[in-house]
Amino acid sequence: MQQTEAMRGNWSDGVPRLSSKQPGPSPVTEDASGNSSSPAPEETPAVLPLDAATAHRRVEERWEAFLRWGPYSMLGVSAVLVFGSAGQLMPSAAELWAAAGLFAAGLLLELWWSRNHRGHATPTPASACYYTVRWALAFALSWLNPFAAFYAALGYFGAERHLPHRWVPLGLFASAVTIAGSQSGGFPPPSAARWGLFGAILSIHVALFWVFSKLNTYENQRTQVHLATIAELERTNTRLQQALDENAALHAQLLVQAREAGVADERRRLAAEIHDTIAQGLTGIIAQLQVVANTDDHALARAHLDRAADLARASLGEARRSVHNLGPAALQDQGLAEALKQTVAEWSARTGVRAEFTVTGTAEPLHDEIEGTLVRIAQEALSNAARHASATRLGVTLSYMDDEVALDVRDDGAGFDPLALPRRSGSGGFGVDGMRARAERVAGTVEIESEPGFGTAVSARVPLVRKEPEQPPLVHRTAEQPPLVRAQDRPVRWDRHDD
Repeated sequence: MQQTEAMRGNWSDGVPRLSSKQPGPSPVTEDASGNSSSPAPEETPAVLPLDAATAHRRVEERWEAFLRWGPYSMLGVSAVLVFGSAGQLMPSAAELWAAAGLFAAGLLLELWWSRNHRGHATPTPASACYYTVRWALAFALSWLNPFAAFYAALGYFGAERHLPHRWVPLGLFASAVTIAGSQSGGFPPPSAARWGLFGAILSIHVALFWVFSKLNTYENQRTQVHLATIAELERTNTRLQQALDENAALHAQLLVQAREAGVADERRRLAAEIHDTIAQGLTGIIAQLQVVANTDDHALARAHLDRAADLARASLGEARRSVHNLGPAALQDQGLAEALKQTVAEWSARTGVRAEFTVTGTAEPLHDEIEGTLVRIAQEALSNAARHASATRLGVTLSYMDDEVALDVRDDGAGFDPLALPRRSGSGGFGVDGMRARAERVAGTVEIESEPGFGTAVSARVPLVRKEPEQPPLVHRTAEQPPLVRAQDRPVRWDRHDD
């Protein structure tokens, strides 16, 4: 029988034992000073039951030990009783020699069986022969002396191991005949009354081994069910462990993928911020410096130099805000509509193009991410118009609707073919893709309508997500405990100098 490593142990494991002590409820007492105290918690024993597989293995081990050494013990007990009562029950020398020969044959039979066939679990021709010869020796010894029936009682144990299934009742009945004859006074019964006693005792034995045979059958079936259940549980535990290992590997893989996705998303964000802030600021600075280089008017040059310095400062501030993942500077102290109005006005003053800003619907505070996205899209659209459109008029419309906000930027410039956009390169090609990527991050869309010679229209639509009102943090303190002032809670002044 194969056993798993988890089932191994000492023989003492088969005995229910007391576990470590468990604390129970303990009364509370008071000492002379009125202080309450509790004694050491009482410890109550708890019995740890054995699992079915281990218990079954323990029983099998004990049966193996009995079937190995039991025949020698029963043969020895029978020999002591037979020869001890030989003066009363076997007065002749022939009977004594016959008994001695039978006991010697029984000992040789057991030695042969222990040496060559011990430990088998299923019936074989050799085991059937062994059972039959052993019964015959026991019957012959019981005929000579009834005390030899102790050796015959071995026929009740292990019949299922030694005999084929259809022969088991016959073997049990033969053993019952030998034992009943011994208990009724020995063979042959000398009178009809003794025959009647023999028949009654035999009937009782037959009834008993029939009942115990049925109980043994049911017990074996239950044991097999338990073993099958345990085997299934072991397979399930193995599959569960494999699934846990796979889940751990998948979890680690997901963490790596999430980290890579976060890094990629942060790179895209920084790229968009750099394009929308620093790149546009540098473009404006270059344009202002080109005007200074091509003019002899010192006042005009000074004005353009001042504009270039302002653009440099603004670009530096936007770069810092981008690094810290903050919103556009235009939204720092005002709402979306005012920020867009200011952005359009500054663009118009810088480029000299007439620009108008219009708001439709009821303006209301939006989520910071929504407002920041719309401002960045407007800045990119205005930057593209300044660089490529050569427009004379431009209009920006912010529309508040029931469930979305629309931003439309239209110009009367040169226009272009939306299907023939230039590919990304070191000098440009990020604007349209950047606007669409920003809108998609907040579940929005960007549509571009343009035709060479008929201007361009950029339309961005994003969900209307209202800004949640800020709630002051809750502070829990008792009347006995005044609030503590920590060092990190004191106001700190920072002296900042722009580079």
